[in-house]
Amino acid sequence: MIKKFTFIFLIMLLLASCSSSNNSEIIHSEKKSKLALKEDIPLDFFPRNITVAAVGDSLTQGVGDSTERGGYVPYLEMSLEKDKSVQDAVFYNFGVRGNRSDQLLKKLGTEEVKDVVKSADAVIITIGGNDVMKVVRENFSNLKLRAFTKEKKNYEQNLIDVLDAIKEVNPNSKIVLIGLYNPFLKWFSEITEINEILEDWNGTSQAILKNYPGTYFVEIDDIFENTDDNLLYTDYFHPNDKGYELIAGRVHQILTEEVLKEIPYKRKAEGNGEKMIER
Repeated sequence: MIKKFTFIFLIMLLLASCSSSNNSEIIHSEKKSKLALKEDIPLDFFPRNITVAAVGDSLTQGVGDSTERGGYVPYLEMSLEKDKSVQDAVFYNFGVRGNRSDQLLKKLGTEEVKDVVKSADAVIITIGGNDVMKVVRENFSNLKLRAFTKEKKNYEQNLIDVLDAIKEVNPNSKIVLIGLYNPFLKWFSEITEINEILEDWNGTSQAILKNYPGTYFVEIDDIFENTDDNLLYTDYFHPNDKGYELIAGRVHQILTEEVLKEIPYKRKAEGNGEKMIER
């Protein structure tokens, strides 16, 4: 009788142990499932508030924009705020017509820009076009690739210094560099050297960005190349309203597909952005 009771008791302990082990595995499995679900939560589940600093040259200031609201910036802001993953997007526009890469570096050193960059989730840059144009104007009658060698080296170092300056002020900020396009493609298609130069400079920019985490390149040269539409302002150099809208669309694509998922959720965007727009 005692042996029989002991045997039954051992079986009950064994069953209890198995049950406990199974429960533990089920709970552990449920935890894993919950973690997996959290990782797959879509961006629009918690819409983000983002602060963006737009810096650079006339493409940021918006030369050629008939509305005089700031080139691609208002189109991008409008697109982002229509996006379900963004609750509020605040833009600060520091674009200055004619700025070259060395002048952008000085601009980033000013307190008003540093204060915004410090809290910006993303910094969007347009630069390099005036560096190229400086050489074009000086050598237009005899345009050769070697004329751009020295200026390209200056641009490379300036771009590195620009990225370092932003990362020093805000290591977590995402940096988006908008590439160069050929404004002479339609009206001076025989000047093929310009295309080669701009392709080379865009390639150099991309190579430099690869050394910095949290940086992104936006290609726009094909927007102006693969179209029969006139996307240039009356100066045949800067984009017109449609051109800026298409640039904004390309930047929006990069932001929603790559950048936003890397920006942490926050309850409030910084400031209102309006006072910083330069004219």
